[in-house]
Amino acid sequence: MKRIMTIMAGVMLAAAPVSAADSVMDKRGLTLDGARKVIAATVAEAKKLNAPGGAIAVVDEGGNLLALERLDGSFAASANISIGKARTAALFKLPTRKFEDVIKGGRTPMIALGGDLQNFTPLQGGIPLLWEGKVVGAIGVSGAASAQQDEDLAIVGAKSLESMQMSAVEMNGHALPVTYLDSKTVKAAFGKGAVLVGEDEKMMHAARNYMVHASHRDQAGIAEIHTLDTDIVYVLEGTATLVTGGTAVESKTIAPNELRGKYIDGGETRKLVPGDVVIIPDNVPHWFKEVSSPFNYYVVKVR
Repeated sequence: MKRIMTIMAGVMLAAAPVSAADSVMDKRGLTLDGARKVIAATVAEAKKLNAPGGAIAVVDEGGNLLALERLDGSFAASANISIGKARTAALFKLPTRKFEDVIKGGRTPMIALGGDLQNFTPLQGGIPLLWEGKVVGAIGVSGAASAQQDEDLAIVGAKSLESMQMSAVEMNGHALPVTYLDSKTVKAAFGKGAVLVGEDEKMMHAARNYMVHASHRDQAGIAEIHTLDTDIVYVLEGTATLVTGGTAVESKTIAPNELRGKYIDGGETRKLVPGDVVIIPDNVPHWFKEVSSPFNYYVVKVR
């Protein structure tokens, strides 16, 4: 009798309904805004490298096209090829270079996959897009200076997702926490000039697309160009002469997406006073030519 009851209990457990939590898996999907930002980062790198052209496609995890941009000078077919590379990378969750290498190595029957899989493109230049270790899509690049540059640009685009704001990926309604900085902390930051929000992983803002700086100047600066960041400046204290536009003289790259020059030739000059707001788009040279100390101002950097 005991054996029969044990067997019956096992049958009842096996027949018990499976909970919704066991049947459905939460997934994050790349949004259109996220795809556009990946493309923007790739375009910026292409311009930096003086690529002769290039089509950039971003697809979701299922290989469906989210966004496409074709640079001036690109051959017409590059658009379709970039989509094929992105789709192949997404569906196989592998860089497309692996397929090209395998075929070059002699496994030519793999080409037959193109008969069953739409847009199968075993050419270098497709890279999966990862978020927290999971594939959420892929990027494909075609028409740059070489197959290697196609891949290099795609890698830059893929890496840009790592620093993108969490809102670029659907978060199932989970909001980030509110950040509070007391006046003492803010005052101390202005005393030396410091990042208030954007570098502290514990505050979770590093995954967003902005940073907040408590900026302080005692003297004039040098010309700056941020290829990805728009600067929103709000003046708190002091005055300064700001030059925007024109050409940064002897500019050079000092860090990824950051250039510096000695000064600006030409451009537009403005006198900044407390209460002024200036929005400086990405890729626009800007230079604090003259500063009355102390000059304190907030900068919200939006990527």
